[in-house]
Amino acid sequence: MAGASANHVIVLVNPKAGRGPSISQINQLYGLLRDQGRKVDVLKDIGEVSEQAGEAFRAGKLRAVVCIGGDGTVAELVNRTDPGVPILVYPGGTGNLLARFLRMRPDPNFIAGVVQSGQVLKWDAGIANGRVFLLHVGCGFDAAVVEQVHGRRLQAGPGHISYWSYVNPILRTIRSYNYPEMEVRWEPAPPEERSKLSDPWVVRWLFVFNFPLYGWRLRLAPQADAKDGILDVCAFQRGFLWNGLRYLTAVQLGCHCRLQDCRVARILRLRAVAKEPVAYQLDGDPGGRLPLEIEVAAGRLTLLAPSF
Repeated sequence: MAGASANHVIVLVNPKAGRGPSISQINQLYGLLRDQGRKVDVLKDIGEVSEQAGEAFRAGKLRAVVCIGGDGTVAELVNRTDPGVPILVYPGGTGNLLARFLRMRPDPNFIAGVVQSGQVLKWDAGIANGRVFLLHVGCGFDAAVVEQVHGRRLQAGPGHISYWSYVNPILRTIRSYNYPEMEVRWEPAPPEERSKLSDPWVVRWLFVFNFPLYGWRLRLAPQADAKDGILDVCAFQRGFLWNGLRYLTAVQLGCHCRLQDCRVARILRLRAVAKEPVAYQLDGDPGGRLPLEIEVAAGRLTLLAPSF
């Protein structure tokens, strides 16, 4: 529990994220927090939230930033706030992977209860080309799909997306993607495994995980643990649709790590390069193009959540 002086709660509302709470639910949360005797600000501008949260945190007055949105909104907030700022995730996006992992519910009474008596968690994050990510990084096919979804969203203007928003981009990417090779080198963890993990990989699908979370409930790295100071890598060597379907089936059956063309590792840092343009995505949002350097940021993420 925070001290009595940490009484300020800032609520960030992302109006573009998924199916967020209604105005009446936000007003209800505001009232419940005020009934607790808290100072409450409800804001829509993430820059304003970042500034106010930083001032309150450095003064020892911040109880939490309640982030209403999806995984991308939470990641953006973490990138814009000081290390140590406590974030409470109110699920309001499309996937809400982190919120589900934390057993958060889109219920104002539940959220107010977590503000009052929740547990402060200090968990790891990752850093990819200088940007903090929370859940995972994907390089290759999935990142190309994410770029298309993001591009269509920009063209369409403000509005929500759903899982259906991914169907046409997936089909178009299947028809056009050529699965370029990526060369991957890493610093393994723990150190005693260096001798057997020293050779670089050449792969066509690459995923790096902090949490064991990915869209469509695919468990590519079920052993990933955001409290161990390590990132988990899952990669596949062969491209094209047939192999993608084979990998997908193996992941759903939980046996993909036994495939001869699947590579897994536990790492502290990683570098991926490619001779052709290859996109990468961070927590489901476009990240850029390779080359990509990733490292673990132990204890970078501070969350306020139910007892875990």
